[in-house]
Amino acid sequence: MTVFKRNFDFSYNYMKDVSLNIRKYRKIAGITQEQLAADVEKSYDFIRRLEFKKGDIGCSLDTLYRISVVLNQPIGKFFEKNKDN
Repeated sequence: MTVFKRNFDFSYNYMKDVSLNIRKYRKIAGITQEQLAADVEKSYDFIRRLEFKKGDIGCSLDTLYRISVVLNQPIGKFFEKNKDN
């Protein structure tokens, strides 16, 4: 069997959309960064940087799952393309 390298473009910064959507759904839920941090068992500073850095830092799938549960949103909603990008 012949295996050849296929070309894919992995340059899209999906974490920017995740970051913006976390902030969007947190605000819709009416909770603060501090409360979200406490609910997902992360530091306030981590949540602040996650939202503020707009994709420069990432988070684990476990953390994103916890955020989706706390914000009552399907995990896929965080990957929706943001109009501000």
